[in-house]
Amino acid sequence: MNYILPGLIKKNLIRILKRNIYTQLSPLRKDVQVKNPFLIEPIEYESLTLRKHDNPRRQMLYEFGIYVASCLPKYVQKVQLQHTDELEILVAPAGMYQVLSFLALHQHACFGQCSSATAIDVPGRPYRFEVEYDLLSFRYSERIRVKTYTDELTPLKSAYGIWKACQWYEREIYDMFGVVFTHHPDLRRILTDYGFTGHPLRKDFPLVGYIEIRYDDELKKIVYEPMEYAQEARKFELQTPWHYLNKFHEGYNQEKPKPPPKKEDKCTC
Repeated sequence: MNYILPGLIKKNLIRILKRNIYTQLSPLRKDVQVKNPFLIEPIEYESLTLRKHDNPRRQMLYEFGIYVASCLPKYVQKVQLQHTDELEILVAPAGMYQVLSFLALHQHACFGQCSSATAIDVPGRPYRFEVEYDLLSFRYSERIRVKTYTDELTPLKSAYGIWKACQWYEREIYDMFGVVFTHHPDLRRILTDYGFTGHPLRKDFPLVGYIEIRYDDELKKIVYEPMEYAQEARKFELQTPWHYLNKFHEGYNQEKPKPPPKKEDKCTC
């Protein structure tokens, strides 16, 4: 990755900027003001305990992200660096497999391993799920993160054809979040039971329920039965804390009242 951007790539990037690739509306990004698209601002601070930022390495990773965006302008929507100096490439869902194939097979990338894959759930977004792949390049000893977005009904193409380890990662994402992957050889639950209902890592999944799952020694199998509570007056909320937080006390989100002004002591001389 230690190279300088050639003139052809700079011309392609200028075309991308004219097409407003960095200002399109996307569920994964916010409004960003870019002064110089080829340079990232260095981070300098005085600290004796924290790990200092390696600004030359940050610039190199940023140039590599620009290189990927110039090679795949149809799919790459944004390139950014996190506060931990980790490169993130934000991709449209339709081009996720193409970008991953490019990063795995191109001679300037050589990301031969997918170390992990996971997702997060933000119910307030139109595309509530954010799926990411963490990649490792053995040749250049670098790590990057590729992220995309989807919803409950829109499937993503599996990366099993690129890295065989993605079979387990994508099964876990399907089990915990309900994200569907096409071209997957064995897409089924991996952590929960076969008859399990729902996806535990979704934000709208209830934390407390009325169904108990246990192993019956007599039947020699897992059985589902209603939950028995020892306390009769016990009350349960099936909603998440985000829904019933306002029931804790009145005026929980109001500003604190200002203290009364202090009275000045009068001098009785």
